[in-house]
Amino acid sequence: MTSSARPLLNRRLAEFGTTVFAEMSALALSTGAINLGQGFPDTDGPEEVREAAVRALRDGRGNQYPPGLGIPELRTAVAAHQRRRYGLSVDPDTEVLVTAGATEAIAAALLALVEPGDEVIALEPYYDSYAASIAMAGGTRVPVTLRPGDGRFRLDLDELRDAVTDRTRLLLINTPHNPTGTVLTREELAQIAALAVERDLLVVTDEVYEHLVFDDAEHVPLATLPGMRERTVTISSAGKTFSFTGWKVGWVTGSPELVTAVRSAKQYLTYVSAGPFQYAVAEALALPESYFTGLRDDLQRKRDLLGDGLRAAGFETYMPRGTYFITTDITPLGEKDAHAFCRALPERCGVVAIPNSVFYDDPGVSRSHVRFAFCKRDDVLDEAANRLQRMAP
Repeated sequence: MTSSARPLLNRRLAEFGTTVFAEMSALALSTGAINLGQGFPDTDGPEEVREAAVRALRDGRGNQYPPGLGIPELRTAVAAHQRRRYGLSVDPDTEVLVTAGATEAIAAALLALVEPGDEVIALEPYYDSYAASIAMAGGTRVPVTLRPGDGRFRLDLDELRDAVTDRTRLLLINTPHNPTGTVLTREELAQIAALAVERDLLVVTDEVYEHLVFDDAEHVPLATLPGMRERTVTISSAGKTFSFTGWKVGWVTGSPELVTAVRSAKQYLTYVSAGPFQYAVAEALALPESYFTGLRDDLQRKRDLLGDGLRAAGFETYMPRGTYFITTDITPLGEKDAHAFCRALPERCGVVAIPNSVFYDDPGVSRSHVRFAFCKRDDVLDEAANRLQRMAP
């Protein structure tokens, strides 16, 4: 035990304790509740992709350190994916970097690009690693809040423009957006791009849910818009697209200068990771278009299944146009405090959810919002919906 009065945890991380995902998942285990809190599927992805990982292990590919940039096969597959889907020309040798999931990619990008005191604008509510990564980089986070209206969450572009100051270094954009399910439109992204060019800002864009867009929504990579190719770090991963979240295979694409900068930080985090899985993800990215369409259609159906159950139980629902998640309002149930509600929910009806307030700097902004994940088997969603009927007023 140290005798110093100085706190052990440095001040940059003092505000961050155990993540709410760990807390709620532990609660699910201890109560036997259905876990609709953390965003991971309860079934594995394509069998041929899993077998590709087994084959790589048995063939001795990736069992030792892979190259620092990632194996050539995966970098080539990422470049081919960007070209095929979005018309983006990416050099696999200089413009692709493989990371330990998107979480490391976000951390490495912010550590590389942000100086202490720089302001980083992020769309709020935001995935919890954003705030921690900005803090570790010594930056100052500036939230621009997506606000509910007409059944969805919307970005106020005027508010975004007003948030930019002479100290702003970087915009951290997430679309499709976790946790709200908002998919920024081409018009909204065009205005963000124009602002970045006008104010000479870097942009880090988290696109891990790029294939999970529903209804008439369209995913538009920011890097495809005028003036953005040389100032955008694009991040994605295999976890959400192929339902192998435990493999932690992500990637960064961008100009050679940006990728080199991110690699400078990344090499001192994990250095390299997931060797055999990189070979499997390379094969996964080459799956036929029918796989990606089928994934989207299946998740849209699951969204509708859970959404119907939540509405029947009395929740107000904001139906997402992307991601794994539905945000609800508990006010119609006579509830006001989402954190207290989520702590009690496993005992009350055997379901775990996440309070959206943990994704805000000011929890009061979203005190009555609760997030449910629908990336589960149909029978699990049906049972969860039945249990939630106990909440009906």
